[in-house]
Amino acid sequence: MGRVFPEDALADTGRTVPVLSACEHYAGNERFIDKALALQATVDRPFDLTLDLEDGAPVGREHAHLEMVCDMLAEYTPRRGRVGVRVHDIRHPVFMNEVEAVLGRLGHKVDYLVVPKTNDRGDVEYVSSVMQEIAKDTMREAMWPLHVLIESQRALHDLFPIAAHPQVETLDFGSMDFVSDHGGALSSACLRSPVQFEHALMRRAKTQIVAAALLNAVVPVHNVTLDVGRAEVAGADAKRAKDEFGFLRMWSIHPGQIEPIIEGMAPDPAETERAIAILLQAQDTDWGPIRFEDELHDRASYRYAWGIARRSHLAGRALAEDTVARLFKS
Repeated sequence: MGRVFPEDALADTGRTVPVLSACEHYAGNERFIDKALALQATVDRPFDLTLDLEDGAPVGREHAHLEMVCDMLAEYTPRRGRVGVRVHDIRHPVFMNEVEAVLGRLGHKVDYLVVPKTNDRGDVEYVSSVMQEIAKDTMREAMWPLHVLIESQRALHDLFPIAAHPQVETLDFGSMDFVSDHGGALSSACLRSPVQFEHALMRRAKTQIVAAALLNAVVPVHNVTLDVGRAEVAGADAKRAKDEFGFLRMWSIHPGQIEPIIEGMAPDPAETERAIAILLQAQDTDWGPIRFEDELHDRASYRYAWGIARRSHLAGRALAEDTVARLFKS
């Protein structure tokens, strides 16, 4: 019998955390969107691109902004990364028009929908019901994943029911609105390092978002780095968010932040090397228990190693051609 790929040998019947690009890049105006789309087509490390209808739209010109984004989506050719859209919150008068235009007209070009200002599980259920109607009207079989922004104390209070919704793919920490929601109790220093990682309320919010996300097989997404002039700051924030809190993905708001974020979120090279060695030995023994460096390993540790290998491969870590051929189907 030939070697069995990890994807087949380690299939889990339960809901598992999806392996997504470690960077979600936001672009709001036409020039930035065009630049990001061009970049997405050429980079070796894939990233997801979110077209922003909320903060990207000038007040009073939301309709014109929507039409511009729809025109760009219509011309879009899928690349290695995915493309999603952030709409206005459900209480904004343009919400329904945006969702119907983006998903009803161009749903085949959209990989996920980002929903801001979510307060509770009911908000998520409402968005889901709207999307279900659009999917039915357009004869779409699969639903669009939801990326839910956690930006308030109310959302944090209802976090676990929100994360448990089956359509939710990521929980995203919106630190700027979260700090503002505290009415001055949190200083602006909480938006930057090191305070964003050290203040008790910020640590609590980040810890709970990660815990709720991982419990429900959802990807936890870290907030932006405001410093766009020094790309290394975003990389350091990404690494700290991953190492200390367990975040698996982070927002970018400047093209220069993309590579440092992906690198900061990538598994440690030594850990990757060890994970691959375990997987190759396990594959050679048809995925039965093995002894590796005087430790017993079985399916549980293989699944962990497979997650490390997949995230490393997606992050562009240089893996031997033979290793890629043995572990990855394509």
